[in-house]
Amino acid sequence: MTFVGIDTLAKAPLAEGDVFIGGRWREAGDRRAFPVYDPATGELVREVSAAGAADALAAIEAAQSAAAEWRATPARRRSEILHTAFTLMREHTDTLARLIVAENGKAYRDAAGEVGYAAEFFRWFAEEAVRIGSSFADAPGGGYRHVVRKHPVGVTAFVTPWNFPAAMAARKIAPALAAGCPVLLKPAPETPLTALAVAALLAEAGLPDGLLNVLPTDRAPEVVSVWLGDERVRKFSFTGSTATGRLLLEQAAANVVNVTMELGGNAPFIVCADADVDAAVLGAMDAKMRGGGEVCIAANRFYVHTSVAAEFTEKFGAAMAASQAGPGLEDGVTLGPMINKAAVDKIRGLVDDAVTRGAKVAACGTVPDGPGHFQPATVLTDVPDDARILHEEVFGPVAPLTTFTDEDEMLARANATVHGLASYVYSRDVARALRIAERLEAGMVGLNRGLLSDPAAPFGGVKQSGLGREGGREGIEAFLETQYIALDWPTAN
Repeated sequence: MTFVGIDTLAKAPLAEGDVFIGGRWREAGDRRAFPVYDPATGELVREVSAAGAADALAAIEAAQSAAAEWRATPARRRSEILHTAFTLMREHTDTLARLIVAENGKAYRDAAGEVGYAAEFFRWFAEEAVRIGSSFADAPGGGYRHVVRKHPVGVTAFVTPWNFPAAMAARKIAPALAAGCPVLLKPAPETPLTALAVAALLAEAGLPDGLLNVLPTDRAPEVVSVWLGDERVRKFSFTGSTATGRLLLEQAAANVVNVTMELGGNAPFIVCADADVDAAVLGAMDAKMRGGGEVCIAANRFYVHTSVAAEFTEKFGAAMAASQAGPGLEDGVTLGPMINKAAVDKIRGLVDDAVTRGAKVAACGTVPDGPGHFQPATVLTDVPDDARILHEEVFGPVAPLTTFTDEDEMLARANATVHGLASYVYSRDVARALRIAERLEAGMVGLNRGLLSDPAAPFGGVKQSGLGREGGREGIEAFLETQYIALDWPTAN
C-alpha cells in the first residue's frame, strides 16, 4: 500500500472511505461523515467518514482474527516492521507535519518536532520487542521449578487526543504491536487525518492486515461503548481529560478491562532563589509554549522566589510577548491557533477571572487580524490563590505567576491539586532541587529542564492524573500478561 499523504488525505475523501479496518479503507457502515476544520482559518478541510457501532464491532472481529498469528510472529519480525515504520515516518516528516498543521493548527516547527518524537516510539519499542523474556528458576524450597513467562494481553483499544495526533497514537500503537497485540484506535474528531496517515504508513511498513484498525468518528460514546462492552477487548488506553477518564473507568470496570489512563495536569513551575534565571526563562518557554500550551504537561502555575521575581518576570514576559502568532505554515510563526473557539473562550474566561480578582497583565503578545482561533501569549502577575487559573488546566499560552519566600509554604500550594502529572524545578543547588522534587506529588519532574517527554522514559501521573505509564520499559509491560508455571517432572527410576 502506498503511503497516503497530505495531498490525498487533506484534499478529498479517500475513494473507498476513511475507516480503516482489516487492512482495507471503507466507508462508515451507515455512510455518515463529519467535518474537520482548519483552526487557523475556520475553513473546512474536508468531510471524514464517521464510524459507528457496526464499524466498532467489525474492527474487533478483524483484530481478533489477526491476533493469534501476530502473537506467534517472532519478536524479531515485529521489531523489523516497527523499525521500518520509524524510517518511513522520518522520511515523511514534512508531509506528516503539514497534515498536523492543517487539522491541529500548531506551528510547523512544533509539528515537525512531533513527527520526530512520534517516530522515536516506533524505534524504541522495536528495540524493546526483542527484549521480552521469560525466567526459569529453582523454587527456594527445592523440589520443583518456577517458570515465569510474558504473553500479549490481547486486543487493545485506544482513544487519543487532538493535541499530539501523531505522537499520542504512536506512543500507544508501538508498544502494543511490539508486545504482540492487535490495535483498535479512535482518534480525536478534530484530528483524524493524521491517525489515518499513520495507519497507511504502518501498512506500507509491512504490518499484516487487521493489526491496526482506525475508526475516525464524532460519536465516540457509540464506538467506545462497543469496545468496552466486548469481552474480546482486554486492554484500554485513554489520553484526555480527567472527567472523561472517570466515566471510561466506570465502563471498563464492568468487564475488568486492563486500563492505562493519562489524564489532566496542573503542573507547577518553580524558580528558586538560586536559579539561573536565563536558563529558567528558556525552560519556561519550552514547558509553557510547546504546542501553544495545549499540552497536558505544560507549566500551568509559576512559583517564583521573590528575590528573582522581577528579573524572571521581565525576561519571561519579553520572551512570551515576542511569540509570533499566525497560521502554522507561515514563516516565523511560533504560536499557532488554539484548536477551536471553545478553547479560546475558556482561556479568556480564566484570564478575565484572574484579572477581576486582582491579577495584572505583565506581558501580552499579538494575534493576527481576521479569522482563526488565536490567543495571545500572556503573562499574569500577582495572581491570587483563589483565581480559577491556578486550579484549572489552562491548556493555552497563558502563564500565571505567583511569588514565594518559604519553601514549605510553596510546596503546600504546589501540591494543593487533585492532579499530579508533571512538575518543574529550577535551582543551581542540586540538593535543594532533589529535595523539592521528592516532595512534589507528581509522576514526572523536570530539574533545570523544560522538556520532559522521552520515549525511553515512563510517562504518567499520580492522583487524578492517571493510572499506569507509557514509554520506557514500563510502556511495553502494560501490554503483557504474566503467567507463572510451577514445573516438576518425574525422576527416572
